[in-house]
Amino acid sequence: MNSSSRRALVLFSGGQDSTTCLAWALACHGHVETIGFDYGQRHRAELDCRVALRRRLAELRPDWAPRLGEDHLLDVDVLGQLGATAMTDDIAIATQADGLPNTFVPGRNLLFFTLAAALAYRRGLDVLVGGMSQTDYSGYPDCRDNTLKALQVALSLGIDRPLTLETPLMWLDKADTWELARELGGDPLVELVRTDTHTCYLNRRDTLHAWGYGCGECPACLLRAQGHRKWAARRRAG
Repeated sequence: MNSSSRRALVLFSGGQDSTTCLAWALACHGHVETIGFDYGQRHRAELDCRVALRRRLAELRPDWAPRLGEDHLLDVDVLGQLGATAMTDDIAIATQADGLPNTFVPGRNLLFFTLAAALAYRRGLDVLVGGMSQTDYSGYPDCRDNTLKALQVALSLGIDRPLTLETPLMWLDKADTWELARELGGDPLVELVRTDTHTCYLNRRDTLHAWGYGCGECPACLLRAQGHRKWAARRRAG
């Protein structure tokens, strides 16, 4: 099947990675819808960014607007009922005994993709797009390539329809992600990602840095900032 005829559903949080993935999907697929999840996350500013981001992305290129379909926002606060994490509760970010950061929400991406697959079944969509990366990440096991490949098989079997899980950032570091945004939408998309997306785990949007809004100290901000510095240095050198 030609990719331009495929119908995609993007897991769209309002952060840097999912926004870049939404731009990528709009460039690749003929029809693109978005799905977001309110799971009681502390950094819920990302949810507040989603509507404006969708509108401004559609305005960046004339071929993107007619491809952008409906948005869906689901309430999945059940994740917070399964136990405390630094992503959902006001506790300090730290490393757990198993070596994972306590920002890890067990089962989060597994649940998100399962719900996305159910929605895709209802709406006749055959591609699920997520911004997971195994290159610059916090070690979350549900972001790994082998996890998502296995999940693709299970979900396709579970709805008895072929589903493709696409993760365009899987083997990119954060500098590569900034560059992908530039390749897809030029400097306007880079600036949109910088000023209109939200990644900071501590929900800070009072200071605009060269890389965007955030506290500058949490793991998400550090990854984003380091990636932007590396990307900017590459551009200056090139």
